[in-house]
Amino acid sequence: MLKVTEIAFCCYAVTDFARARRFYEGVLGLKPAKVNDFPPDSHWAEYDIGPGTLSIGSAPGWKPSPDGCSVALEVEDFVAAIAHLRANGVKFRMEPFPTPVCRMAFISDPDGNTICIHKRNQ
Repeated sequence: MLKVTEIAFCCYAVTDFARARRFYEGVLGLKPAKVNDFPPDSHWAEYDIGPGTLSIGSAPGWKPSPDGCSVALEVEDFVAAIAHLRANGVKFRMEPFPTPVCRMAFISDPDGNTICIHKRNQ
């Protein structure tokens, strides 16, 4: 039987690696833990967030999709995070909304991949 112990990483495909890095690092404020280039045209960056890792990568034939898996990024201040994203012109796929256990919104990265901005209720 397979026994999964943790999620090692999740990764989004991107078409323009430099543009994607500007978004993930500049707008979302993530710090790269590792960045690799694999000649001639593949790239990979890892952002450690708590015990998990979010990655972005580009490789021939690997395409972004707004309908694939999405990561939920837990934020300290939901209202401030939403204001920051709006001020940076980030496209909202789903406007902020409450649930019984959290508040969340879904945004798009520059390639259209879906990212959830999330805050658990106290």
